[in-house]
Amino acid sequence: MEDAVFTLRGFSLIPLITGLIIFAPFCSLAAGASGISLPAPSHKGTLTVEEALKARRTHRSFKPRSLTLKQFSQILWGAYGVTAKSSGYDLKTAPSAGALYPIDIYAVVGQAGVDTLRPGVYHYCPENHSIECTKERDLRAAVAKHSLRQMWMAKAPVILVITGKYARCCVKYGRRGVTYTHIEAGHVGQNVFLQAEAIGLKAGIVGAFNNEQIIKTLGIPAEHDPLLMMPVGFPD
Repeated sequence: MEDAVFTLRGFSLIPLITGLIIFAPFCSLAAGASGISLPAPSHKGTLTVEEALKARRTHRSFKPRSLTLKQFSQILWGAYGVTAKSSGYDLKTAPSAGALYPIDIYAVVGQAGVDTLRPGVYHYCPENHSIECTKERDLRAAVAKHSLRQMWMAKAPVILVITGKYARCCVKYGRRGVTYTHIEAGHVGQNVFLQAEAIGLKAGIVGAFNNEQIIKTLGIPAEHDPLLMMPVGFPD
């Protein structure tokens, strides 16, 4: 009963919009946002899982070198891409409680951060493996400033911001859905680490930041709570 009360108080009208939360596409966020199709991801690499696990380290120094669009695409797919469909549902690279998938990923792309992409904030749409530009501007320094001034982050060509929308999970699991969302963010983070290693890149990870300021800076929905930051690029 406590979980039911939590769900109703914390997320008003959830009983009436359950279907919208669970089944509506997650990728229609910004009015006028333009969709950009990404190159198809590779499903076979040159590094074994064991080799990627052994090589994985948290990296904090990056070269000022652009990612290719193919590399950028591969990182996003590895993080949270669709791998199959079952009974009409998308299944992704990360496990999710009830296949509710409460995670949204934003990529903060710097000037010359990704070949052919303008600097800005891009929202990843796993359903069709595309991105939407939700804000145009190089915001890496601002993100680093609001992450306790860890300015090394701004040297990476791309910073992934992994967010959670608790309502997607809590509508079924009540208060426990918050925990499940946090667990899922951890799975996504490890996916990024391993995928980066597999294609010759490195990733860092940051958990110290001001959530409200990050939301404001990136201009993302208030219900998309930042959980992890992951700078990605070529090791220096």
